[in-house]
Amino acid sequence: MTEAVTRRTAMLGAAATSGALLFAGGNARAQAKPTELRVGITTFLSGPASVFGVPAKQAAELLFEEINKAGGIGGIPVRAFFVDEAPGTDHLVGEYRRLVQNEGCQIILASISSGSCLACTPLSDEMKKTTLLWDCGTQRIFEEGPHPYAFRTQGYGTPEVLAPLLYLLKHKPDFRTLAVINQDYAWGRDSWELWKAGMDAMKPGVRVVAEMFPRFGATDYSTEVTRLLAARPDVILSTSWGGDLTTLIRQSTERRLFERSLFVMPIAEASLPTLGRTMPAGHIIGARGDHWNNHPSPKDPARLKRLVDSYRAKYNEYPIYPVHHMAQAISAMQAAYAKAIAAKGAGGWPNDLELSNAFRGLTFDTPTSTITLREDGQGLEDQIVGLSSFNDKFPFSVPKDMILFPAAMVSTPVGQKSTDWLKTLKPDFVSQVPAPMAG
Repeated sequence: MTEAVTRRTAMLGAAATSGALLFAGGNARAQAKPTELRVGITTFLSGPASVFGVPAKQAAELLFEEINKAGGIGGIPVRAFFVDEAPGTDHLVGEYRRLVQNEGCQIILASISSGSCLACTPLSDEMKKTTLLWDCGTQRIFEEGPHPYAFRTQGYGTPEVLAPLLYLLKHKPDFRTLAVINQDYAWGRDSWELWKAGMDAMKPGVRVVAEMFPRFGATDYSTEVTRLLAARPDVILSTSWGGDLTTLIRQSTERRLFERSLFVMPIAEASLPTLGRTMPAGHIIGARGDHWNNHPSPKDPARLKRLVDSYRAKYNEYPIYPVHHMAQAISAMQAAYAKAIAAKGAGGWPNDLELSNAFRGLTFDTPTSTITLREDGQGLEDQIVGLSSFNDKFPFSVPKDMILFPAAMVSTPVGQKSTDWLKTLKPDFVSQVPAPMAG
């Protein structure tokens, strides 16, 4: 036996011990049942996006603890391995390989950043390792080519932008001018491109009076607010998030900009607990899904209450959308493993290909709805959009006059590019918008 073959044999033996299958053609062989189910999770643990990443990590720890107390997945305890996205994509690519090759992770949950997902998805193809895109929003992932081992267990940028646009067209159809103020990086630019394609198609003739892209992490918006006050747009769009959005809202409120223009903020939900009562009422807000704390008719009210209450009890804060997206990914993982294990029969354990096949077309329940993974791997997640308001139950703004947009209505059809599809929409598409939800 050559030295190379000896090394390869040793590697395979070590991988089998940890429950991994590392050889390139490994999907043809039976997979030994592991002693633990190792899950690699990439999320932001530092930097500005840790406002999303840390709550997601906390959610994973909370839910895996509950799963293990209930007997694990298929009788196997679950163990998470966390990786920080903050150092960048080169670092993340190396960490993805480490999670698979050294830690023996059988499934990867990646990531918050769209750049991270674009880097990890080709690795899922190369290494034949099922990868759940648990939070990133870029529409490019499944529109630029097939990825048989990658699945997104929530919505993405197109429905998250289109639903608030449709809400605006229904709520204030007579607006004539609009300004945009987005962070100057990929999401800020891409989300504006999506919005403008849809707006120009469904309401041609809107005059864009300002396009502003302040640097990511800006702390002073006085120049932008002054320009917006002078331009007096009917509508101001901002897909900004985190500290940038919080700062923009506070500085705009101080100068009464919210009294002069209607704001549309598709991903404001995560900033609302921080803003408390300082968030102005009557503006359009979204949550990257349908998982508001005050959802008027969740699919499983008891399950939603249990998630919110257990998260609050452990971390002394309300869950925001990354918590729900992590919970969705874990729910999908549980459902796919149950499906794959059942197909194997007593004592069997799915290999990489069998696990991947179990995700394609999978339907799984969340506390608020049901999500289906399409044949291209994209999850169909409903979107709820409403107007910021206050009540006695929450110490921060929550939506009222909520409209639930069915995922299929606001998602780009399989095989089409989002911007191309949005350009085909007609003004009468707005007539399909559902009535506001009761409650």
